[in-house]
Amino acid sequence: MDTLKQFMMVHNNPDIDCDEVQANWRKLARVGVGKWIRTYYNEEKGVRYCLWLAKSEEDLKNIFTEIGINWESVVEVGKTVPDLWGEKWEEHLKAEATADTLGN
Repeated sequence: MDTLKQFMMVHNNPDIDCDEVQANWRKLARVGVGKWIRTYYNEEKGVRYCLWLAKSEEDLKNIFTEIGINWESVVEVGKTVPDLWGEKWEEHLKAEATADTLGN
């Protein structure tokens, strides 16, 4: 099984209707190539930040192109929490690299 990477997609659509966003979420929840994790949304500004798992950036771009959803950027991301900064960071990276849950 290929390892899935995390990507943050930014959608900047100030004029988009909330009903349209929700309809798109229902479509995207059924996508097989990538796995939608969550969306952070600022309705006032019309900006959405969507976290995805996928094999590649191109896979995500293809999904959104097929459905007809515009995006501003797609960036591969990692995650951390405040208690991992500093001395524990290298230890965390080593443990994560050998974890059997990678990509899940």
